[in-house]
Amino acid sequence: MALLHALVLSLLPLTVTALAKSIVGNSSVQKAVPASIVTIPLDKQYVPVVRNEKIVSYKTAYFGKVFLGLPQQQAFTVVFDTGSGHFFLPSARCKTETCLKHSRFNGTASESAVDLDHEGRAVLPTAKVRDQVNIAYGTGEVTGEFVRETVCLGNRSGLTVEAAQKRPECVRIRVITATELTKEPFDSFKFDGVLGLGFDSLAVDPEFSFFGQMAKLNDLKEATFGYFLSRTDSVASEISFGGHDERRVGSKMEWVPVHKPELGFWQLQVKSVSVAGEALPLCEEGGCVAIADTGTSLLGAPRQVSQRLHWLLARKVPDNPSEIDCRGFEGPDLVFELADGVKLTLGPEDYSRATAMRVLQTKTNNSQVICRASLLPMDGDEVLGPKAWILGEPALRKYYTAYDWKNQRIGFALAVQPPELLESERTHTIYDAPPTEPPTPTLVKV
Repeated sequence: MALLHALVLSLLPLTVTALAKSIVGNSSVQKAVPASIVTIPLDKQYVPVVRNEKIVSYKTAYFGKVFLGLPQQQAFTVVFDTGSGHFFLPSARCKTETCLKHSRFNGTASESAVDLDHEGRAVLPTAKVRDQVNIAYGTGEVTGEFVRETVCLGNRSGLTVEAAQKRPECVRIRVITATELTKEPFDSFKFDGVLGLGFDSLAVDPEFSFFGQMAKLNDLKEATFGYFLSRTDSVASEISFGGHDERRVGSKMEWVPVHKPELGFWQLQVKSVSVAGEALPLCEEGGCVAIADTGTSLLGAPRQVSQRLHWLLARKVPDNPSEIDCRGFEGPDLVFELADGVKLTLGPEDYSRATAMRVLQTKTNNSQVICRASLLPMDGDEVLGPKAWILGEPALRKYYTAYDWKNQRIGFALAVQPPELLESERTHTIYDAPPTEPPTPTLVKV
């Protein structure tokens, strides 16, 4: 379940004043990062969503570099996606317009690449027909072939396969090299591929699981990875492998057991969901679950409660302002109570759409500005059931999350936002950033 269709609707950058009350911890105190932890800064891209010739929101994607092949490694940017289980990249054999917009993996340039059939057996270089797989990623699809390759979290060019296997940041896995990519959504985004971080059972075979193989083969001191989303574009978001980054943790780490890990998802039990103290009946009856999904920009809510949730989180704005960023306008708390008594509290700065809605009554010519939540209605399926929630960017930005592979649990702690950097100090790139001015409300006539 790589929810690439839900890499959407993260809006304008939050202002410093709107964020002052939500920044946690003393950012002037810098903790050392253990040498065993590899941290990758994440680039960010905004893609405008246009309706009626007006930009109403922005799709966003976060992606970092990985390196494939030996002895000369090839660099690629990937979304690190806890909602899927495979690693795919465009193949040099893919000649479509969409593929040509991205870096493509050249297997013939790598001495460590081994072409495989669907059972993981090596195929002859002279083979004219290759086994293929088709994988759905939200609104898009990938068709590709199989290769066993060395993947590293840093550029390790010059190493032999044997030497790379001794490095904790490198691992040999099966990779899907795409010979076809659908135009939607891959044509719009700058990242090259998707690196799935779901459990083994989400993949065709455990050897496709990047972190599963790393935990199994590399004898990691901590088989954990941590995910940090920055509130400002001047500071890089990050993913850390081999443990979580204590510099980004601003409260006690609270752990929640993964519910039904055999399904492959980083899934949690949800005991209740409430707004301003009012519990939603859907979860009071039991059966609610939530997926921690780093490939999703929205909060996903079961469709049967999404309309009610919109009503509870909507706020009328007085004085009909011509410009407003709704993430700075007061509103009720949205609280998720998870297993073991862990609670996640999201405020309006977390769940709101930046752009307000101006509702114009055509009969009276009176208008009202309304701030709304940014929600993704979720249809139930046979695997997750009808009461599945998605903890996407709004939750993962407020809370630093640690994913403990061996103990099958997720840790949550309030995220520490580091000090803003000078332009020359940046380790990441922001693509197509929108204007920083407060947005103009979208006009809706009724």
